[in-house]
Amino acid sequence: MAQQQFLHQRPIQNPFSSSKSSLSNRPISLLSRNGLLLLLALLVILGVFVPWAGSPLFPSPNTLSPAQSKWRQYSLAEAVKFVAKNRTVIVCAVSYPYLPFLNNWLISVSRQNHQDKVLVIAEDYATLYKVNERWPGHAVLIPPALDSQTAHKFGSQGFFNFTSRRPQHLLQILELGYSVMYNDVDMVWLQDPFKYLEGRHDAYFEDDMTAIKPLDHSHDLPPPGKKGRPYICSCMIFLRPTSGAKLLMKKWIEEMQDQPWSRAKKANDQPAFNWALMKNAHQVDLYLLPQAAFPTGGLYFKNKTWVKETKGKHVIIHNNYILGFEKKTKRFRDYGLWLVDDHALESPLGKLD
Repeated sequence: MAQQQFLHQRPIQNPFSSSKSSLSNRPISLLSRNGLLLLLALLVILGVFVPWAGSPLFPSPNTLSPAQSKWRQYSLAEAVKFVAKNRTVIVCAVSYPYLPFLNNWLISVSRQNHQDKVLVIAEDYATLYKVNERWPGHAVLIPPALDSQTAHKFGSQGFFNFTSRRPQHLLQILELGYSVMYNDVDMVWLQDPFKYLEGRHDAYFEDDMTAIKPLDHSHDLPPPGKKGRPYICSCMIFLRPTSGAKLLMKKWIEEMQDQPWSRAKKANDQPAFNWALMKNAHQVDLYLLPQAAFPTGGLYFKNKTWVKETKGKHVIIHNNYILGFEKKTKRFRDYGLWLVDDHALESPLGKLD
């Protein structure tokens, strides 16, 4: 893209082209000051711009295939209509470094026969092209594309930019008239979560606290904690296209705007989601999913006694309460939940290079 800008700049005027100048036809010596500056400029261009041209993260529009050009024009409305089953879609938002986790999650979703309704919201063009190359129509990019190299670092401005778009994407899908389940891709399905969406509530979610609840705990929004708000995870949400769910997304967006990222306050989307839940609980029909079925990673991976006591009840496992690709991958492997090593062919994407 940088190369494209360079090519479309106004042509550099030759400072020696004036007919009034006696130097108009004098050649530039490479040993002269101007010659050395020109040579240095060419080396910078070749060394900086050329290696990025056509790379998967920064594809040049001049090198796009017809298929890639088509996917650039693919709209959210078209994508949702294509993947939806019974007016329901499952969405995740993914940047290029997280493709292995996407594939791992997809294997688990496929085992529950829900892969056909999955829509990957690609946050960069490399992800858009890769997913649609392997699984046509199941990825869409909602401009602008983000810098995928910074979007995965928790606490960074890139991560904030990545997560802050989540309620906007979900609201757009609701406005199109579809129910939507959102998942982070550092999750693994062990059972079908749709069986646990009891009733006709506006919004369903899981608690992010590690304190053990009774098996018959209330499904109301938990009371606020020390920070004056609940600790609900924004990693797994199910929404119906109701006025209540749309209101919740709009309020979440407003809370994000009121709590922007800064170096002093490295915000993310989850506190804003909790403020929106708490402030609008009287206007939105909310449902807290059972903890035994949807445990936070801080409970599932750190309390072996509880895991043994609730064996057979777990539905979705979230690999949170830990940071970093390597650490998350190792923990999944340690618990037999890193499926891509031996079961990649069960994913719609197959084995990724």
